[in-house]
Amino acid sequence: MGVVRKWVFPIIRILIFAAIAVALVKVAFFPDTTGANNPDVPSAQIVEPQVAVSIGTIQNDVSLSATISADAAVPIKATLAGEVRKVLIAAGSPVDVGTPILTLRAEVPSADGLSTSVKTTTVVSPVAGTLSSLTALVGQVFSVGDSVGQVAPPTFRASGSLAADQLYRLTVQPTEAQVVIAGGPAPFTCTGLTISTPLAGADGQEGDGGTAGPTVSCAIPVDVRVFPGLTATIIISGGAAENVLIVPITAVEGIAETGNVYAVLDDGSTELRPVTLGLNDGINVEITGGLEEGDLILQFVPGAAAVDPALNGGEIIGQDCVVNADGSEICTDVYK
Repeated sequence: MGVVRKWVFPIIRILIFAAIAVALVKVAFFPDTTGANNPDVPSAQIVEPQVAVSIGTIQNDVSLSATISADAAVPIKATLAGEVRKVLIAAGSPVDVGTPILTLRAEVPSADGLSTSVKTTTVVSPVAGTLSSLTALVGQVFSVGDSVGQVAPPTFRASGSLAADQLYRLTVQPTEAQVVIAGGPAPFTCTGLTISTPLAGADGQEGDGGTAGPTVSCAIPVDVRVFPGLTATIIISGGAAENVLIVPITAVEGIAETGNVYAVLDDGSTELRPVTLGLNDGINVEITGGLEEGDLILQFVPGAAAVDPALNGGEIIGQDCVVNADGSEICTDVYK
């Protein structure tokens, strides 16, 4: 044992330290160059996100903020050019269609112009509601068509502004919509829906057209209790398409009727490919021609500003992952 301690162990320690020293010199002065990167060849590549054309459902609902307001008062117009002889009702009174409001009297010349005859008429309410104003006084003279008062109908409507580009999503003219009032009754259907755009020259606009966008309005059912000034949401159904080809709207140049996508070829290059489009829900768009299920396209149009689906009210329901040729995986959030 004495010989082992005196000679063997010291020799082993010397060999270990020598091996460590040689390794340090190798690392410091003689690095391994077999795996060095060629500076002319990039060590990493940027792969643009791709998405496959898939089968899905498009529920094309257009939503907009709205306000509940009372229907406009209806004027009561004089039907005879003459003098008020009698006022038959007071302002604030409820009226029905045909309720007498006042009588007018006029002296009408005969056909030969040599004599006159007295003619009287009763002006009646044109609609049911409340007589909100009555400006006529006994002895006052009116011409045909002059307003003698107004009737406020007991009906309400929901109305709001719609972004002009949203009209592309409405392929047919809707006649009704769903109305949701926060803190109010259950969602209900409003009827008589109209979408109007101010005409050039109307309401004081210049002759070359105004900047105001389309206005959506629909009638509130009489059995639904509402109040003027309530805020609401109008949801217009623009149709649905089931089991159709869909792609994200971020992948398409244009989202109405026609568009372009960048198809990924077998060699990894891309080509511009025209497509025809159907419905879109603000997140995905229906492809009606130009692509087939499984075709790979760029998820984002090159050079286009990124669109965040969350801004359109999308809810993340999962992730969509694509495996590239080199084995790398790219995942994107899927929005509802």
